[in-house]
Amino acid sequence: MGTNSAGQQRLNRWLLGIVTFLLIIIVGSVMIFIRSNRPMQQAKREAVQMAEKYADLKTVDQFYWFNREETYFTVTGENSAGDAIIVIVPKSGEKIRVLDQKAGLTKEQVSQTFEKKHPNLIFEKANLGIYRKQTTWEITAKDEQGAIYYYLLAFDDGKTIKVIKKM
Repeated sequence: MGTNSAGQQRLNRWLLGIVTFLLIIIVGSVMIFIRSNRPMQQAKREAVQMAEKYADLKTVDQFYWFNREETYFTVTGENSAGDAIIVIVPKSGEKIRVLDQKAGLTKEQVSQTFEKKHPNLIFEKANLGIYRKQTTWEITAKDEQGAIYYYLLAFDDGKTIKVIKKM
């Protein structure tokens, strides 16, 4: 009876050690996740402030982080008149671009168009920004082997500007 009790205590200590170890891993992972999202939240906050100040943005629908030749933060939403607008803020702080959402394809439209043209690729995400002075959708997709594709499509009509394939 005494050995069984000692064995039970060892098992309990072992289980407590495993649970403690797992809790440390979980807490560490959550802290890393929170810290990794800080730059994104900071960029979004600053882009929204700029859009509110310079483009009369009143509501926010989407936020995009576009990073090709330069970095752009894009916010979509409505202005005080109720018009659907897009505000593209360069990270460099240069000139902000304000567009009417009706002037081009929405995220849903560009993703549907892409999926129809490329049924062999799996659509991952879309970002909106500026590439070589042209408002551009960047589509990220994968093939069945896991190769990543970036399609740069014109905002106004969805025509392909550039394709980049990475293994």
